[in-house]
Amino acid sequence: MIIRQKYLDELLRFRDQDLIKVVTGVRRCGKSTLLDMVRERLAGEGVAEGRLLSFKMESMEFDGIGDYRDLYAIVRRRADGVERPYLFFDELQQVEGWERAINALRVDLDCDIYVTGSNAFLLSSELSTFLSGRYVEVQMLPLTFAEYLDFRGAEWFGAGSAQADLVRLSDGSYGSLQALLDQYRRYGGMPFLALSEPDPERHRTYMSSLYDTVVVRDILERDRRRGRRQVTNPDLLRRLCDFLSDNVGNEGSVNSIAGAVRSEGSRVANDTVDAYIAALREAYLFYRARRYDIRGKELLKTGGKHYVVDTGLRSYLQGYRDADQGRVFENMVYLQLLYDGYEVSVGKLRAGEVDFVATRAGERLYVQVTEDMTDPATMERELAPLRAVRDSYPKEVVAMRGSYPTDVDGIRIVSAADFLLHRR
Repeated sequence: MIIRQKYLDELLRFRDQDLIKVVTGVRRCGKSTLLDMVRERLAGEGVAEGRLLSFKMESMEFDGIGDYRDLYAIVRRRADGVERPYLFFDELQQVEGWERAINALRVDLDCDIYVTGSNAFLLSSELSTFLSGRYVEVQMLPLTFAEYLDFRGAEWFGAGSAQADLVRLSDGSYGSLQALLDQYRRYGGMPFLALSEPDPERHRTYMSSLYDTVVVRDILERDRRRGRRQVTNPDLLRRLCDFLSDNVGNEGSVNSIAGAVRSEGSRVANDTVDAYIAALREAYLFYRARRYDIRGKELLKTGGKHYVVDTGLRSYLQGYRDADQGRVFENMVYLQLLYDGYEVSVGKLRAGEVDFVATRAGERLYVQVTEDMTDPATMERELAPLRAVRDSYPKEVVAMRGSYPTDVDGIRIVSAADFLLHRR
């Protein structure tokens, strides 16, 4: 088991505190394995196996659970006589009213609770009402590029030499850092797939299964369970998923997206499109970066951009074509900033746009992303918005390809690998 240290540390930071630990993220990004990592760490520290109780809600073992009352009863039976049990619940959103059971267990038992879920409805306003101030959320993503290299067993072969970016992989082969970065861009960072050399057919089959599971189980069935009728058309859901993946990094409002769908012959209302896009975001397939007025220092209500949770999913949805690599790279930078704990917005200026305004604990970072700016006119176009920002926060341009000065007028120029591997 390859340890994803950042997430493990985040969970264990709140160990044995009266807080429910909730791990959220898209399916198959590693949430269940993260709970296994916590169990393994606790067992290694001497916690008795009988105190580590797991409830995998998609197992046939729990197929007969009707609602939160059944869940509560099963847990109480398993925990009977166990001194301060650790309770691990995987994909708990499958149980109707689960938050009632979890809150009751927190109150009635001396225990430590960990929960995973693949839909943002897990943390809906109803849950917040029951568990207000009593939970912490750990948001999990597919692998970053650094984690991808760990999963491939990469070791630097020529550190400190002209071969510094040549790596040896766990299968005994060698590869350049750029080649591995291109693989990561094309095939993404789903943990299961990253354990071996990418195989196009294997990737396509896996991504098809992932997409079908999310759409059918986590979106369509979810809305049926909630008694809602807004998201019922799998074809429309697929078309919007295709549209958003094709337009990562492009600004678009609900009105413009609905207009594009109607131009293809579909009769669909703006409110319906809004509900479907919200469902895709709730399932963590897409994230929205809102617009931020840099001069006015406020988030704007309209517009924004969407980014896909994994560039390999985009490749699958777009037929593995290599077009628009600049915007795909922008997507990669966005996900890295999220992983690093930033809240990420799209910066708006009268003179143009800053790709990302990233804020974290009082820090701010302005980031421009470019595929290539060896042409002087392109470099000037990328630098101009950053020059127009008048505050003293750090400013960076991240370039996918090419060689550039490390600093231009106080603006750092960073390569793709250095940005993704924190080598700047």
